[in-house]
Amino acid sequence: MIEFDADRVDFSKGGGLVAAIAQDGLTMQVLMLAWMDEAALYETLQSGEATFFSRSRQARWRKGESSGNRLRVIDIEADCDGDTLLLRVTPLGPACHLGCASCFGAKEAPGLGRLGALERAIAARAEAPSEQSWTSRLLAEGPKRIAQKVGEEGVETALAGAAGNARELCEESADLLYHLAVLLHARGLRFNDVMAVLEARAEPAR
Repeated sequence: MIEFDADRVDFSKGGGLVAAIAQDGLTMQVLMLAWMDEAALYETLQSGEATFFSRSRQARWRKGESSGNRLRVIDIEADCDGDTLLLRVTPLGPACHLGCASCFGAKEAPGLGRLGALERAIAARAEAPSEQSWTSRLLAEGPKRIAQKVGEEGVETALAGAAGNARELCEESADLLYHLAVLLHARGLRFNDVMAVLEARAEPAR
């Protein structure tokens, strides 16, 4: 069961409903907006899968019950007024009925969200290795070999930064980020663990 203080939610403002925004917990991409009544929220908390209330059908529905594209809920937060919920989820397929990752545009994991999508792809490759996959080969060789590649790509990125053009620097930086993501996965870590260090460093001195 997902831990969440449902007493913080004010269903009275919306006639028994609150807006519920689903966000990919890894890429931070906003996936969809739907509505919840109190029973839908309770079912979500109990099942761990996003369940909403259809205003047109006047009935509850679990996301993906027909398509299989479910939303596994990681956690839930209420906004400051208690009339909107943010669901951080792991999507099991496209969230939009049009087959797109998000109802808000066709792009998947735009911007910095691409790092989360990369991590997801590396994890999937780790679970289903392929002889043709460079990621599979790196993971099979272990952290020391991957760390060596990170070092090589770091040098190439530095050289591109010192003497290359903008495209070269971006391409080498992409190679570096990819190999760093593989190394973090091999060590049981994610970019969010690195972000936590940056967050701690950014805190004002006490």
